Amino acid sequence: MRYQFQSHQTQFTWNPRTFTDAIKVLIIINVGMYFLQIITSSQLDMVRIFGLSTQTIWPLIWQPITYMFMHGGVWHVAINMFVLWMFGSELETIWGKNEFLKYYFVTGVGAGLIWLLFNIGGSNAILIGASGAVYGILMAYGLMFPNRTVYVYFLFPVKVKYFVIFIGAIAFFSSMGTGSKISHLTHLSGMLIGYLYLRFRDHWRNISFNFRKKIIELKTNQKKNVKQQETKLQQEVDMLIDKANICGWESLSDEEQVKLQSSSWKLSSKKPKN
Repeated sequence: MRYQFQSHQTQFTWNPRTFTDAIKVLIIINVGMYFLQIITSSQLDMVRIFGLSTQTIWPLIWQPITYMFMHGGVWHVAINMFVLWMFGSELETIWGKNEFLKYYFVTGVGAGLIWLLFNIGGSNAILIGASGAVYGILMAYGLMFPNRTVYVYFLFPVKVKYFVIFIGAIAFFSSMGTGSKISHLTHLSGMLIGYLYLRFRDHWRNISFNFRKKIIELKTNQKKNVKQQETKLQQEVDMLIDKANICGWESLSDEEQVKLQSSSWKLSSKKPKN
């Protein structure tokens, strides 16, 4: 059994904001899970349970989410969390906690599912690490702040847009190779999903809004039609009762009597019961 990790040990420098709520929670969970892996390593193989594997995805259906919180070493978790904090803090400040977490899990889970699709039937690897989501965050940062500068290895200034293009190219060409412990396909998938999500987010929101609007309109029209039918039935019942009161029951034809009984039954069945 071989493991696929998701991080290049590359240094980044920037001046992020203080720990935001979602970033803080994500870092605490990831670091906590890593220490739990170490503490329970002699009794429990957490990677096999919570890492993503084509062989155990069923029945362990939580793996597409939990694999993001498993890591293969101290540098693996440290660099992922460092980059998450460095580039994610400002995104969360702009987007808000809920939207940031939504984006984080869409890119992370999506990248894991793409990896799963490409490895069905042909791999016994276990995917672990948060880099699918982290690379998605890098893509978002590059799209939002293309002309900002990062310092690779704290030395070389590079504009964010060129940096993102560079690491995207590395992930693309590396994903074509085999035998590496680093899942470049997951990196590339996280970036691609992040790009598509941000590119078409407003489009999908409009579709979702219009769909919900149609559903509400249909329900409103349905209630309106039901109300109109009830009003019509009530009018028919009142007319027949008035006729019976004035002229007697015998004045109603057989058809009118049946209609009165059926309409009365329909109206009574629609009334809420105590």
